[in-house]
Amino acid sequence: MRSGRQEDSEADLMESGQQCLDKRLLRRSFNAAAASYDATAVLQREVGKRLIERLELIRLNPRWILDIGAGTGATTRRLMQRYPRARFVALDVASAMLRRARRRAPLLQRLRCACADTESLPFAAGSFDLVFSNLTFQWVNDPERVFREIQRVLRPNGLLLFTSFGPDTLKELRQSWECVDGYVHVNRFVDMHEVGDALVRARLADPVMEMEYFTLTYRSARDLMRELKALGAHNIIVGRNRGLTGRQRWFAMEAAYERLRAAEGLLPATYEVIYGHAWGTQPVRQTVDRSGAIHVPLAELGRRRFRAR
Repeated sequence: MRSGRQEDSEADLMESGQQCLDKRLLRRSFNAAAASYDATAVLQREVGKRLIERLELIRLNPRWILDIGAGTGATTRRLMQRYPRARFVALDVASAMLRRARRRAPLLQRLRCACADTESLPFAAGSFDLVFSNLTFQWVNDPERVFREIQRVLRPNGLLLFTSFGPDTLKELRQSWECVDGYVHVNRFVDMHEVGDALVRARLADPVMEMEYFTLTYRSARDLMRELKALGAHNIIVGRNRGLTGRQRWFAMEAAYERLRAAEGLLPATYEVIYGHAWGTQPVRQTVDRSGAIHVPLAELGRRRFRAR
């Protein structure tokens, strides 16, 4: 069930022309994919492994760690092995995913699970030393709102470390559908620089952004579509075409994709992976006068550095 605030947010996004994800369908898709996810999530595990390896370059001794979009807990388990003394909260929108994460995690007394929306974190301010998220932020409607929530729950000097998909993800599938009709069949993802700007506006300190391409290959377009379904990665945009896709349009999409078949006889699927990290800051000190005006000291308004590589 959606709150009035969520419905208002979706309406605002649609009026502005931005893509709006259907959160109810998102939850239903990932719940349905819980049983098939681990057998299919090869890229997700590899990206999660690479993200954890980046912690080797950062001196950090976290006591509490939040894993946003923990899914079935494969990457959470790696984190628990890296920080054997830390306590963890695994958060996901899909309760079926979390049930699997709860069963697989070692030392279960160190793990708590929370089924909640990433855009409204159910935690007190300053709760975590590390917020970690692997390939989840592409499933939010308002990245800046997510980062404000993370800034709130991070302790000062706590670390946010994350990955997300960029706009070139599944570009071959998107282009093939565009040859067929004018509907949106593939979710659109936020550019690395827009993500970095959202981090700055959320007052997270010293954000650093990087990007890497992965290309997976498939025998057919239908194999790719089956894999996306097994991952729960459906088209979940509000206002999408809700009717059945006819056989003629399917065949037309497959014919368009066939033009991209490589010399070795396989079809490519590109994934643009964004890596980012930033640091928690002290809450802004402000006062409100009798007229309701908010006063913020000038010292609180210093601009943070932003580097994109």
